[in-house]
Amino acid sequence: MAEERLYMDWNAGAPARPSVRALVADLLTRTGNPSSVHAEGRAARAAVEAARREIAALVGAEAKGVTFTSGGTEASVTVLAPDWTLFGRPHRFDRLLVSAVEHPSVARGGRFPADRVETVPVDGDGVVDLGALDRRLGEIAAAGERAIVSVMLANNETGAVQPVAEVARVGRAHGALVHADAVQAAGRMAVDLAGLGVDVLTLSAHKIGGIQGAGAIVRGAHGFAFPPLLTGGGQEGFARAGTESVAAIAAFGLAAREALAEIAEMPAVAARRDRIEAAIRAAAPSAAIFAAGAARLPNTTAFAIPGLPAETALIAFDLAGIALSAGSACSSGKVRPSGVLTAMGVPEALAKGGLRVSIGPTTDDADVDRFAATFARINADMTKRHGTKVA
Repeated sequence: MAEERLYMDWNAGAPARPSVRALVADLLTRTGNPSSVHAEGRAARAAVEAARREIAALVGAEAKGVTFTSGGTEASVTVLAPDWTLFGRPHRFDRLLVSAVEHPSVARGGRFPADRVETVPVDGDGVVDLGALDRRLGEIAAAGERAIVSVMLANNETGAVQPVAEVARVGRAHGALVHADAVQAAGRMAVDLAGLGVDVLTLSAHKIGGIQGAGAIVRGAHGFAFPPLLTGGGQEGFARAGTESVAAIAAFGLAAREALAEIAEMPAVAARRDRIEAAIRAAAPSAAIFAAGAARLPNTTAFAIPGLPAETALIAFDLAGIALSAGSACSSGKVRPSGVLTAMGVPEALAKGGLRVSIGPTTDDADVDRFAATFARINADMTKRHGTKVA
């Protein structure tokens, strides 16, 4: 009998929770539009509003600040817009500043013109340069302009945690609005909207064990309101038109409640991550562990082995029944180094070999042992095949 596959790519999408699968199966047997006033509609509305409260609790916010979207990308594109309101009055932003390691949904600038989007550098661990941010915001303010700053709370490739509270402090000093992409951080570390001091953050259901197709924008109590991306009906308080996906949203709420409870388990997850990294170093002493000098998510390891291309390693792991992810993008047969690793100053040849292991609360010691044995074998096979040690 073939060995069961081992999923170690939680940052791409966490497995749907058993409770979530059961809830979705039940909800799909029901009907009712949450905008309808009959009993079925009211039941659907109740499910959406319960989820809204659960999402708010996950990030220490108020339910009235939560707007549901189709996912994290839509959420980020929606809020990265020049024309907001502040206490009901127009409040225009002239520029968007993003860190050099943002997810493409942020890095591409949302609804800002391309020539209004600027990149803030990061250090060798992928942590934003607060001094550079402060200086550029000062220049923008001196020119009579306003900026939105977008810095992710935790990086999807390396797990590096950004000093978002400091980013917010610097931003406020220059009149900037601050957005944090908290898609990878939620459920893996404590997230408190007020404590971070940001104006808005964005989330995604399938990163915490919900299902694909739901995300959220969460606003703080700072008086800002974003312009809708989708207009039409009055759903979500006219902030996002379109009939809500009740099953996906309700699943999001349930996943948020369980993810919040799991934060207490993260030290055990971090211990398994550390065992994974020890196994990598034992088999390949020259391995580079990226962002190792920064605070990181407890579940994420990004690494590369000199001389071992990412696509070769991914195929080998996949054939061995283990799902990992690459830190490089493959397009039309061409391998490009990860933009995140490049921004961190990683040499191109090494960046092309970037791999990511991301685990979760259900990853156990036997899974770690299996990864370690598989990695050691793959490294030995590559050494034998190429005649020289790849690590």
